[in-house]
Amino acid sequence: MNLNLQGRKAIVCAASKGLGRACAFALAEEGVELVINARNAEALEQTAAAIRTATGVRVVAVPADITTEQGRTKVLAACPEPDILVTNAGGPPAGDFRDWDEQAWHDALDANMLTPIFLIKAVVDGMMARGFGRIVNITSGAVKAPIAVLGLSNGARSGLTGFVAGLARETVARNVTINGLLPGPFDTDRLHSVVAAEAERLEITPNEARERRMQANPAKRFGRPDEFGAACAFLCSEQAGFITGQNLLLDGGQYPGTF
Repeated sequence: MNLNLQGRKAIVCAASKGLGRACAFALAEEGVELVINARNAEALEQTAAAIRTATGVRVVAVPADITTEQGRTKVLAACPEPDILVTNAGGPPAGDFRDWDEQAWHDALDANMLTPIFLIKAVVDGMMARGFGRIVNITSGAVKAPIAVLGLSNGARSGLTGFVAGLARETVARNVTINGLLPGPFDTDRLHSVVAAEAERLEITPNEARERRMQANPAKRFGRPDEFGAACAFLCSEQAGFITGQNLLLDGGQYPGTF
């Protein structure tokens, strides 16, 4: 399917590795010019180089902390009129809510709720004026099925989801859609660290912990980042213009509910 994205411009956050990188690659394969962002300049430039080599599209790497006003200003200066915005930021640490002080909550809200909102605020009016815009927020499967030890993430990402639910109904008439992508267990560095911690807690090998997790999923495997990237690219396509305010769960069927 031709997604009709050739020549569009996109900002993809936290794109040096993992799911953000997969989204950037998928968009580049459709001919989208990219501004990609992450904090690690070396890893980000390696990703930019790999995308340029593989696709030939223009890629600008902007190393910055997107959760700060200075970082957002730097990224937006490199692409002031994006057609596509993919928001993404690392999740806050797991733990017991009794141990989280006020600062921990502020940090979680800044990274996983307020940063996407501020980025949306900066670009959405221009998208509506131009008659095209696709905003995809990478959140978490925990929005659909909260995980107790991820309370910081549950709260912040659910707040973003609630905000978007209202705004997305106001922008779609101008061909600007806003949707969420909710990853379950994908084969990324973050999942590897979770599996390693679980192995240590259970006193088993990392391979054993990995196998246990895969067998607990109906798909009997972890998701591939390229599968996630393909879903993101479709939500950014012209054909997805009638999809807005939705939250697409990609978890191999792990969530047991109907809705």
